[in-house]
Amino acid sequence: MTADGTSGWDAYAPFYDWENARTLGRRDLAFWRTLARRQGARERVREDARVLELGCGTGRLLIPLARAGVDMTGLDLSDAMLARAKARARRLSPSKRPLILRGDIRELPFEDRSFGLVMAPYGMLQSVMNDRDLAAVLRECARVLRPGGRLGVDLVPDLARWPVYRSQSKLRGRRRGGTLTLVESVRQERRRGLTIFDERFIERRGTHRREHRFSLTFRTLPMRRMLGRIERAGFRIDAVLGDYAGRAWDARADVWLILATC
Repeated sequence: MTADGTSGWDAYAPFYDWENARTLGRRDLAFWRTLARRQGARERVREDARVLELGCGTGRLLIPLARAGVDMTGLDLSDAMLARAKARARRLSPSKRPLILRGDIRELPFEDRSFGLVMAPYGMLQSVMNDRDLAAVLRECARVLRPGGRLGVDLVPDLARWPVYRSQSKLRGRRRGGTLTLVESVRQERRRGLTIFDERFIERRGTHRREHRFSLTFRTLPMRRMLGRIERAGFRIDAVLGDYAGRAWDARADVWLILATC
């Protein structure tokens, strides 16, 4: 069983956008755009807020936020994901292109007090497999934020409750003149809070069939423990939300959003 949250993402890159278009889509985009603009308005006395997205992937949020005029920087560890983000960025006007870098979120390659907002969207921090590394990530977020800067964290709450199953066909659709099918298995290591997705993407074009296999591992902490770790890194919790419209959080919420100030 793998317990490495960095594994699998290069293999996932060719299929990430196809799957997310059928699941999450961009339903969180307006939330992050509003948050970035509000932070920019708060900092306008000095300069517009620079925004750092941790785990920017293929640019699902990074590119539309940059297109909307947000001064974006994206960081990810997967070269294959970043290649897609950079290809998308090249279609933007030069004045709106985000800075896109490969890097480790435990050691951010930025100077102190560089950003007004750090985003950790859509379960990004759940790819961190232990408390030591999570503490390092949060300390780095505090370091690169300006005083009064904000951290936004979006967690996927139901990962720990995900049912265990084997080889279920979850998605199927057209892609590049053929069909693509996702066959998925799920394992849990509940003592450590780990959920492991064993993915098989099966491509068919005419008589040609190709299969791609990889695993993705996520770690889920209870909300109280996550809030404690954020506070321990020097943040003040501003809000805990249960959806992208800003409703209050409770344990049954479909989305767990945390906003904190440095």
